[in-house]
Amino acid sequence: MIEMTGINKYYIVDQEKIHVLKDISLTINEQEFVAIMGPSGSGKSTLINTISFLDGDFEGTYRFNQENSYRFKDEKLSALRNESVGFVFQAFQLIDNNTVMENVALPLLYGGMKQRKTKPLVMAALEKVGIADKYNKLPKQLSGGQQQRVAIARAIVGNPKFIVADEPTGALDSKTSDEIMYLFKHLNEEEKVTILMVTHDPDAAAQCERIITVKDGELLKDGEAFAY
Repeated sequence: MIEMTGINKYYIVDQEKIHVLKDISLTINEQEFVAIMGPSGSGKSTLINTISFLDGDFEGTYRFNQENSYRFKDEKLSALRNESVGFVFQAFQLIDNNTVMENVALPLLYGGMKQRKTKPLVMAALEKVGIADKYNKLPKQLSGGQQQRVAIARAIVGNPKFIVADEPTGALDSKTSDEIMYLFKHLNEEEKVTILMVTHDPDAAAQCERIITVKDGELLKDGEAFAY
């Protein structure tokens, strides 16, 4: 599904050219559950932004479903991102004044769906993450784990090609983290959702099928987790 070949990326900082991604070549198939690990400043966020159609300023080749999607203009690329990628963040990024149902419906509304048509899809997504009974609650009325479940429902409601989860257990206690990882594994194994998870947590990474480690802009290892 995702094929990167010879990806190099640079930033200009105070007139100095910084080499952020160094000759990255990587393939990710449908239905994989992949952890991306690395220390702060390693380039993993830049890598995931490139994969997610958020940053196309690079050298090399990136093909998504055998197509160079970055050739599209901004509007079409934005539509592709909304249709193809579901995002889950460490800080949940829910809208405080919107109900659970309204938060989960947002990707559908951005895609042009009429609001009245979103309810069955939203309820199906909430059912998958185990909080359908919370549909009319506000985020502040939920626990951290429940808020992350809302964020995951929002990520999957549009049936994206893959989910990007950026430190999804980083703000949670260990018990809740285990529950969220169990949910991700269920979505991957039973719903066949492709998941790319950025994490510092080796215990969370160990539950993925595959671990990619990034350091100083390079892929150090593709396989088992190891200390960095």
